[in-house]
Amino acid sequence: MAENPKPLKNLRGKLLLAGAGKMGGAMLAGWLKRGLDPKNLIVVEPAPVKAISALRRRGAIINPEQVRSAASVIVVAVKPQTAPEALPALNARAGKNTLVVSIMAGRTLTFLEKSFGARIPIVRAMPNLPASIGRGITVAVANKSVTKGQRAIADSLLATTGAVEWVDDEALLDAVTAVSGSGPAYLFLLAEALTAAAIDAGLPKTLAAKLARETIAGSGELLRASPLEAAVLRQNVTSPGGTTAAALEVLMGPGGFETLLTTAVAKATRRSRELAG
Repeated sequence: MAENPKPLKNLRGKLLLAGAGKMGGAMLAGWLKRGLDPKNLIVVEPAPVKAISALRRRGAIINPEQVRSAASVIVVAVKPQTAPEALPALNARAGKNTLVVSIMAGRTLTFLEKSFGARIPIVRAMPNLPASIGRGITVAVANKSVTKGQRAIADSLLATTGAVEWVDDEALLDAVTAVSGSGPAYLFLLAEALTAAAIDAGLPKTLAAKLARETIAGSGELLRASPLEAAVLRQNVTSPGGTTAAALEVLMGPGGFETLLTTAVAKATRRSRELAG
């Protein structure tokens, strides 16, 4: 994991970003903040927002019509369903030493190697939505062609949006997708449900929503900052015979929260495998 990632000022060659939507755009913003020279940047995005189009004035190349030379790094952030159409054009911009970093969900190393070639160094990564505010977590896996130096480059690029973890077994990315990739939706659902429960308990809608939002956000910050395990933090809130204990009797009972979440993550993991083929 890159706790203190190095700046990108010394990145050699051109960096090509294919897809500058929410996730690709978040990564791009992070690279620029970390010192990436726009003159070394190529962005391929059919509908670039004004901020990206404005990078032309700083020397960036936006949607080039012709390929002049191979990029040093290609970051693939297009939607997975558009990959079959998008990757051939990107392959034309890849040299034998080009590092390919893909954040496409469900598109495996084998799929990418079929598009770019088995000997091309490729990193497959799974970020999550909090990357948009620099608080995400990404899990990455590299193929056999990636060198130690190229892995460091990939780590530095991915770390602009949060923590980075590396695994050796690509199959683990299906569970990663189910936990951290889909996980933000589980938390947002919790906020929805807690808001609804608060309203049902008699609280005004606005107050109910704020209590749910701030409680979840604040508890997340505490969990991040504390050295204690989640179970210990939960126990610290729970007084014997108190209100929390009464609620947890329901949530931790048969068919409760843990059972539902285990079933949900298992189903999401299976679906990730199905989408990957």
